[in-house]
Amino acid sequence: MIIAWPADGTYNNIAWALFAASVGGAGGTGIGIFEARAINRATAAERHRIRHEELEQRNEQLKDFASIVSHDLRNPLSVATGRVTLLQEECDDDSLNAVASAHERIDTIIERTLTLARTGQTIEDTEAVELDAIVHGCWDTVSTMGATIEVDNSAAIVADRDRLRHLFENLFRNGIEHAGEDVSIRVGVTKDGFYVEDDGPGIPKADREEVFEVGHSTSEDGTGFGLRIVEQAVEAHGWDIDIAEAADGGARFEITGVEFSAT
Repeated sequence: MIIAWPADGTYNNIAWALFAASVGGAGGTGIGIFEARAINRATAAERHRIRHEELEQRNEQLKDFASIVSHDLRNPLSVATGRVTLLQEECDDDSLNAVASAHERIDTIIERTLTLARTGQTIEDTEAVELDAIVHGCWDTVSTMGATIEVDNSAAIVADRDRLRHLFENLFRNGIEHAGEDVSIRVGVTKDGFYVEDDGPGIPKADREEVFEVGHSTSEDGTGFGLRIVEQAVEAHGWDIDIAEAADGGARFEITGVEFSAT
């Protein structure tokens, strides 16, 4: 620049040099920021590719596991259940009734295990699901005894309908199993998600991390799969779940990071 527009005097030449250095520094900084962003994008894309491959591998393993559970366990269980039913028709025996009850529990565990495997798979298709409608639909499929359900407010949630059904059904069962057959359950929308709470005894802070572990249950009739299925459904959507205390002391499950539909 000094050669192109010569200045008269040392002071002006120094000023030109400082100006050129400033322009060069600004240009270099801009190029550096652009390159850094490009590197970050490339790194993020690579992490996404690796995660996608890991999820695909996990999905294949879950499918194989579900197939084994569905066929290799359910088929002999069906045969055993049928034989016990025939024997019960011939004689009324407490031992046979106990075996039949055990078969029913095994079938329940198999069903929950299959659900656990399916809810852990990657979600590919989502749709707008009205919270009020799916809550009442799930409530009708659960053995609710004397429990009651109330929806405080509603909104359309972008979700996989089947996984969302698993989430609500297992939260409802969990509430009834641990809070009693006359529990009152409430569901509502928050600014970034929704909640499910009850008026039962609640969950102590020390136990809130453990309740999502497979096999953890404080109920004699519980399988220990319910809340793990809930967590799997939440994670598959990319949401977060936390346990808090409801206003009346019960358990409150808060699901956040949810996308709402404008339609």
